[in-house]
Amino acid sequence: MRVVAEEEEDMLPSTPGKVKIERAGAMTRQLHRCFASTGTMFLWALFLVAMTATYLSFHSFVDTSSRYFAASWGGLHWERQIRASASPRRPPGSAEGAGLSVLVTGAAGFVGTHCSLALRKRGDGVVGIDNFNKYYDPSLKKARRALLASHGVFVVEGDINDGRLLTKLFDVVPFTHVLHLAAQAGVRYAMENPASYVHSNIAGLVSLLEACKEADPQPAVVWASSSSVYGLNDAVPFSEAHRTDRPASLYAATKKAGEEITHTYNHIYGLSVTGLRFFTVYGPWGRPDMAYFSFTRNILQGKPITVYRGRDHVDLARDFTYIDDIVRGCLASLDTAGRSTGTGGRKRGPAPYRIFNLGNTAPVTVPTLVSILERYLRVNAKRNVVEMPGNGDVPFTHANISLAREQLGYKPTTSLEMGLKKFVRWYLSYYGYNRGTQAFNNL
Repeated sequence: MRVVAEEEEDMLPSTPGKVKIERAGAMTRQLHRCFASTGTMFLWALFLVAMTATYLSFHSFVDTSSRYFAASWGGLHWERQIRASASPRRPPGSAEGAGLSVLVTGAAGFVGTHCSLALRKRGDGVVGIDNFNKYYDPSLKKARRALLASHGVFVVEGDINDGRLLTKLFDVVPFTHVLHLAAQAGVRYAMENPASYVHSNIAGLVSLLEACKEADPQPAVVWASSSSVYGLNDAVPFSEAHRTDRPASLYAATKKAGEEITHTYNHIYGLSVTGLRFFTVYGPWGRPDMAYFSFTRNILQGKPITVYRGRDHVDLARDFTYIDDIVRGCLASLDTAGRSTGTGGRKRGPAPYRIFNLGNTAPVTVPTLVSILERYLRVNAKRNVVEMPGNGDVPFTHANISLAREQLGYKPTTSLEMGLKKFVRWYLSYYGYNRGTQAFNNL
């Protein structure tokens, strides 16, 4: 019994409470290690958070700085260029009166380049803006910009959706007029990239109008709508009084939306607005996506061309309008625009709101256009005649220009034969075809 008792005593603590104390100490040490570990982790977490915040702040600073230094606008030198380009150069007492100061959007585009050159030639101040997008070869746009620069026209590389840039331009120069030609063009491309049309033709237009209505003084606005707004209308020739609520393409729908938007800004803010519905503009420095341009390229390269025709084998026809005639209509619109009546975004009275057709009033079938090109290029085209797909194109256009003739003195003078001759001569020269040959010299 004693042995058992001794064994039991050996199993008991020699000091009362010893086990509890040791267990308590062990638990304390474990808790200490735990809290020490948690504290370390917490410190590491704080360190990582601080490092992340520092990195993000630095990255944001670098990104902001890089955007600032990479910006194509801003600074004293830039402002001096803007003011110099915007200054009218008409001599005092000239027959044309005081010179205009015009902001031309889409200035490196086809119509924008020709209008800017014409304005500068007669002594008006001109500043251009263009985003040089890649809808077609940007090198052609850059060549146009170089041509403008050689005539003293400065073109800002920027987007009309950039409100800060537009505000800055109006702060630097009190523009008397805006000629808004920037847009996403083309009927068929809208099926591939519809968002680009909303971005440029609607959002961009609103951004520009916002800047115009806040400017002091408010400029008069002349902008490019399109004959495409007539859509499914089959009454010819197309008149400004005809309905335009049945667009046949997204491009046409954005232009029609633009007409409604500009009317709203005219009504609420007193902006003087003139909309111009262009009819198939062509000529030197034109757009490569246009049929006459791509036909010329493919004919010279020996490639087939696709000629669309309408239902029942009806040839498509267009009211082809030479660029010089369009330019005269644009400048006449600027000269007769009338003043905006708002100040700082507040209307003080009614302001002019006008819409005009600018066309040639002499529709020509597409096969006839091809035949003219064949004669000037002295190469027969390989024609692939197919039925027009359902891509938004319309079978014909024909402008009624009586209103423009009456109010603008607009009178087109260039036939398709003469206009294509001038275009072909420019094309052969610009792209280096047939220099010095009899075909080139006979044009």
